[in-house]
Amino acid sequence: MYKATSAIALVAIMGVAGCDNLDTDAERAIVGAGIGAAGSAALGGDDRDTTTAALGGALVGALGDDITGR
Repeated sequence: MYKATSAIALVAIMGVAGCDNLDTDAERAIVGAGIGAAGSAALGGDDRDTTTAALGGALVGALGDDITGR
């Protein structure tokens, strides 16, 4: 279950992190954490999985502009 959660969260985070409406790393981190947590919770992840997905989402969100080159 965790692999599916991670894959879905990563795709969603990368899509949102590349939005032009999000100007700062902090904004992208907050959105990434929310998407990671929501995705994990929606797929039935326990508290540990949800926390890990939120932290991973925040990290990817914060680094999204560096990864995508924007």
